[in-house]
Amino acid sequence: MADAVLEIHDLNAHYGTSHVLQDVSFVVDGRPVAVIGRNGMGKSTMCAAIMGMLSAVHGSVRFRGQELLGRPSYKIAKAGIGFVPQGRRLFGSLTVDEHLRIVPRGRGGEWSAERVYESFPRLSELRRQGAGLLSGGEQQMLAIGRALLNNPRLLVMDEPSEGLAPKLVDELIDIIDRLVAGGMGLLLVEQNMRVATSLAERQLVMVAGRIAAETTAETLANDPDAQRRYLGVQTAADAA
Repeated sequence: MADAVLEIHDLNAHYGTSHVLQDVSFVVDGRPVAVIGRNGMGKSTMCAAIMGMLSAVHGSVRFRGQELLGRPSYKIAKAGIGFVPQGRRLFGSLTVDEHLRIVPRGRGGEWSAERVYESFPRLSELRRQGAGLLSGGEQQMLAIGRALLNNPRLLVMDEPSEGLAPKLVDELIDIIDRLVAGGMGLLLVEQNMRVATSLAERQLVMVAGRIAAETTAETLANDPDAQRRYLGVQTAADAA
C-alpha cells in the first residue's frame, strides 16, 4: 500500500502460555488511528510488540516499508516511531531538563529540548523540578516531549489520558491535535471514548487480543450499544 505508514499483519504475542495478541492486522496511513477497548484486551501488549519490547512475537510490523519485528527498541525509535507509554515511565529522581538532555536527538530533525520548552511552556517553568513531583498532566507533557526528541514520523501513544482530570484531558487533546496538524502520524490506544473520537476518525475495536471491528468516531459516538459492548460505557438507559 503506497500511502501506508505502519502495516501490521498477523501479529501474535504470548506471555508464557497466554496467547495475548491473535492475528492482529491493520494499516495506519496518513490519518490518525485509534485502537479502543476495555482493560485487559491486549492494547498495551500490542504497543509493546510494535516497539520491540517483547520476545515472544511473530507476524509482521512494517514501518514505511521496512520490517521492524526482531529489531531492538532503540533501532525502532531511530527508524522514526516515538512511544509515549502508559503510565509515563519517567525517572522520578531526574529533573525535567535531565529527561530532555539525556535523549539523543533523532534523525537531525527539528525537535530539541529548546523546542519542547517552546511548545510546552509549563515544562520550561519546571525544568529544574524532579519528575516525581510533577502533576499527572505535567508528567504527560514531559513524556510526549521526550518522545518528540527522536523526531518521529509516527507517535504511538498508550492511554495518554489515564489518570488526568477532565480539564487536563482537554489540554492533552489540544496538544495532540497540534502535533497531528503539523504532520505527525498518530496511533492512539485509548479506553477514553471522548479522547479517541476527538483525535481519530478511524476507530479499531480490540476485543480479547483481536481487532473485532472497525468503525468511525461519528458512528461510535452515536451508538450507545457499541459503547456499552466495546467500552463498558454506562448509558442513561443503563443508569435508569
